[in-house]
Amino acid sequence: MTIEKCVSACVTLGYSVAGAEFGNECFCGNAIVNGGALATSDSQCSMNCGGNPAQKCGAGSRMSVYALGDLTVVPVPKSQKTDLPGKWEWKGCLAYDTSRPHRVLDGLTIDSEGTTKKIWKYQSILTKTNSPTECLSRCSRFGFMAGGMEYGSECYCGDVVDIQNNGGAVRPESECSTACPGDPRYLCGSGSRLTWYEWSLTDPLYKWTYASGNAAGSYKFFVPGVVVPLLTTVGVNGKISFIEKQGTGPANSTGAFELDPSLAGDFSKAWRTMRGLKTDVFCSAGLTLPDKAGRQITIGGWSGTSTFGVRLYTPDGSPGTASVNDWQENAAEVKLQKGRWYPSGMIMSNGSMLVVGGEDGSNGAPVPSVEILPKVGPVIEMDWLLRTDPNNLYPFLYVLPGGGIFVGYYNEARILDPATLGTVRTLPQIPGNVNNPGAGRTYPLEGAAMMMPQKAPYTEPVTILLCGGSTTGAATATDNCVSIEPENPSSNWTIERMPSQRVMPCITALPDGTYLIANGAQQGVAGFGLANTPNLNAVLYDPSKPVNQRMTVMANTTIARLYHSEAILMQDGRVLISGSDPQDPKFPQEYRVEVFEPPYALSGLPKPTFTIANKDWAYGSQNTITVTSGSTAGMRASLMGAVSSTHGNSMGQRTIFPAISCAGNTCTVTAPPNDRVCPPGWFQLFLLDGPTPSMSTWVRIGGDPAQLGNWPQSTSFTLPGI
Repeated sequence: MTIEKCVSACVTLGYSVAGAEFGNECFCGNAIVNGGALATSDSQCSMNCGGNPAQKCGAGSRMSVYALGDLTVVPVPKSQKTDLPGKWEWKGCLAYDTSRPHRVLDGLTIDSEGTTKKIWKYQSILTKTNSPTECLSRCSRFGFMAGGMEYGSECYCGDVVDIQNNGGAVRPESECSTACPGDPRYLCGSGSRLTWYEWSLTDPLYKWTYASGNAAGSYKFFVPGVVVPLLTTVGVNGKISFIEKQGTGPANSTGAFELDPSLAGDFSKAWRTMRGLKTDVFCSAGLTLPDKAGRQITIGGWSGTSTFGVRLYTPDGSPGTASVNDWQENAAEVKLQKGRWYPSGMIMSNGSMLVVGGEDGSNGAPVPSVEILPKVGPVIEMDWLLRTDPNNLYPFLYVLPGGGIFVGYYNEARILDPATLGTVRTLPQIPGNVNNPGAGRTYPLEGAAMMMPQKAPYTEPVTILLCGGSTTGAATATDNCVSIEPENPSSNWTIERMPSQRVMPCITALPDGTYLIANGAQQGVAGFGLANTPNLNAVLYDPSKPVNQRMTVMANTTIARLYHSEAILMQDGRVLISGSDPQDPKFPQEYRVEVFEPPYALSGLPKPTFTIANKDWAYGSQNTITVTSGSTAGMRASLMGAVSSTHGNSMGQRTIFPAISCAGNTCTVTAPPNDRVCPPGWFQLFLLDGPTPSMSTWVRIGGDPAQLGNWPQSTSFTLPGI
């Protein structure tokens, strides 16, 4: 031990003050704390340094002090009770209640069987920065109204109710005696003691609504299933296609089925076996094309040839009327340029398909590139996809009204130029969990995303919403939604706490402008056997309400919907809930198909009805609708994009409220103005009489500018033309 060694060690550790005591002890910090004061004479530091007897290294209760720059002396620390951030209030010093069968220890409780539980769920270790301001600001940003500091460097966030539930007990203030490393004027608990704060209940950080009765909606069994789907798509023929990965169902399964919801009461007629799939669709992407037939496409897949797969189905028939068409595929003639497992797809404003990311099958090397279908030029490599693999799979894609392309992946987001596909702007990092800002939102840390409603005259900035997700390592499911206006240069992410943690959620856009959050687990990550504690509760998110007051706790299901579960909007306004294939003995493969009935489906109010002649709309066109029942006073129209649902990604989702005017029983709906507000494609048109939506009718908007109806040029595929 020498003075040089002590000073060097402290500087290396990032501290500005070094002190030597008892000849061989070295201490580091950034200030003199705990009321330290100069001795009456330097001679009181009289002990020789162990490594250099010519130097003095303090003495008993005396320290030789060296500093970089001015030396800061901090008084005896105390509890911070004033000048707190926001509406935080100091409550006291918290410890365990010895009369309870469990105890609070190190911010945790140990129950009578020795099982460790945290008194507050989320712990952050802030070795150099912890203070009441730092810790409590972190808690409140993520919606937690109770928090505290322990052992100086530990920050905990949770809820007030946790204190009683987990055996907390108030102790004398003097027992919380450890200075905060980030602000040594104040106390940050001590061993087995928490300096405890609560947010004022007069101005809560969030308000959740707890619905009951019909207002909570209802899960109902819909039809026995014949398949555990990987991907579901509502077709323009009024039927729903289900495709499964190979090996999920019986050995003789064709991997593709179509459900006619109008025949759900007759199992023998409800399902149609489809054929034509030649490669494995496991973790492929899906879309509905803007061609005049509304063909469905899946791209990518599991391994080998499957990863290059391009498969097409032309919906035919109608509700109650048999369909006969099958899937079509010829991997030798029509395929992706790069094989992709877990890619995403999107219809661009020019009507082409953008395909993004993936891996080289079966947990293989990353495929950090994008390509366009029909083929235009080579693939374009993306360094941001390479850097964030493997946590960026099934990225979220949206055409923005300004023309750019939003991409959300892992815990990042950016806007791409639609012509060059280069980055126009990198958005702020997506917030994660309160104790892990790096939590992710895309597979395998799987959350879900939606574009919030666009409303005529389309002057308001569009908002992107992401909910749920998880972390690497501890696999702590995320308990918040975040949103941003990506085209607003000054916009940052807004965090809204959810009523429960959720990984692998599905979100379904409803025709009244709300969003149903369902499915998933409260712990784990996406994948086979990697999640626990199914989240059986549905939550309704209403963007028309104030931020942090938008979530309503709805009805519960009894069926676990984990990995490979889906949720998709039906034409009658209900949500079809299907799937779950966790390959976990605790949670079986799920064939049962449910529907979630939103409150508007249970109100007893009659649905409006209408007829429409023109179902192929040009941008900005005026389209006449005849309302055959329902009041046209205050009537609204909504356009819901055609969606393929898989892995929390609703590819094709868009909610648009176009301008509508009515005279008598005749209404005129003005189509969206351009291909940026509304990329070309098929939309379910709903009319809303008050809260009640009609049955939808499919309309196409923007035509087929990329002439997909003439693609691909192969005799293996039936082309609808343009």
